[in-house]
Amino acid sequence: MTTVTVISAGLRSPSSTKLLADQLADAVRRQLGAVDVHDIEVRDLAHEITDALLTGFPTGALKDAVEQVTASDAIIAVTPTFQASYSGLFKSFVDLIEPDTLRGTPVLVAATGGTERHSLAIDHALRPLFAYMGAFVLPTGVYAATSDFGGEGAAALERRIERAAGELRTVLGGSSIRKPKVDEFADVTPFEQLLAAAN
Repeated sequence: MTTVTVISAGLRSPSSTKLLADQLADAVRRQLGAVDVHDIEVRDLAHEITDALLTGFPTGALKDAVEQVTASDAIIAVTPTFQASYSGLFKSFVDLIEPDTLRGTPVLVAATGGTERHSLAIDHALRPLFAYMGAFVLPTGVYAATSDFGGEGAAALERRIERAAGELRTVLGGSSIRKPKVDEFADVTPFEQLLAAAN
């Protein structure tokens, strides 16, 4: 069975980051059907992450979480935005993943923030991070501002979530997510007909 691991790096409980992670996981379940989704809340591993950064290797639940990430068929990575980038705790967790273990793994990147002004964090922080690790970052990243949850941006957020989940389904199915090319001039009305119609 296909396994997808959701990394959620919200720092509070309840957390809008966890809420977005859950919505993405639900969309992936709807679109993939038979899928085994695992949740990793980085907040719960904060002390172990600090220990691992100081000692150089993860142990216990953190070791299990890192192994879960590297064994997955796909990853959904969701972080809050701090100072126009991912959170330090999220980056510390990702720093514990061995180089090349994510090579070719599809990754759906997502972030939350207080306002829409931080939405570019996906493209200038998250996307380069996973590209550096050799992962296959899906074209659609999902950013949710606080106002998107239940506000006027909720419908647009839902569409982005479904589009990203659809891309993940397509990639995991072995198909291209590239849209078929459409020849805009394949069905052109001859100029003579246009002139005749005008007379």
